[in-house]
Amino acid sequence: MEVKLMRNILDSNDEIAAFNRETFAACGVVVMNLMGSPGSGKTTLLEKTLARLVDKIKIAVIEGDLFTAKDAERIERLGVDVIQINTAGGCHLDAAMIQKACTSLDLDVISLLIVENVGNLVCPAEFDIGENFKAVVLSITEGDDKPLKYPLIFKESEVVLLNKVDLLPFTNFNLQSAREDLTTLHPTIKIFETSCTKGTGLDDWAAWLLGKAAH
Repeated sequence: MEVKLMRNILDSNDEIAAFNRETFAACGVVVMNLMGSPGSGKTTLLEKTLARLVDKIKIAVIEGDLFTAKDAERIERLGVDVIQINTAGGCHLDAAMIQKACTSLDLDVISLLIVENVGNLVCPAEFDIGENFKAVVLSITEGDDKPLKYPLIFKESEVVLLNKVDLLPFTNFNLQSAREDLTTLHPTIKIFETSCTKGTGLDDWAAWLLGKAAH
């Protein structure tokens, strides 16, 4: 009974996600679903990314979190339109939440919409929200075993950001092993090594993302 219920939930979500995708395409909006664990550095990475792109293209952000608007307030300071979604305990954003949030955005003037999903390596990967592509942030401090422990999110993502690489000397994170596991799960996955503290890889990442938005 639980399996059937979950199937119904996913089917309903996929219908709304398809509608979202059609709407985004009609308005010329490219949508990225940004995922990762709590503490992986998603919001800081997003801030650094927006600072490099905000003068080049029109960007909007949807912030997903269980409670508070702290992340949205950080993004708003950059002069970016941002909508906060609080799930009040829910472990992911779904297509209906995105559909409702977008009624407060002028999609006709937006080139890139970034959805920062709830911090979680499991649930967000299962729910299509109508995005063009998924990106996942994996912090060095989380350990190099995470791709094989949580394979779906890495299989579903077009790009992975190995974040906080400045901390590599202070951890036992095996960068080569992580890269091998990632490409085994997803042979064409794009990998960026980033550090928001040192600025490592951020220009290349921002340029790649700008290219995605342009197409």
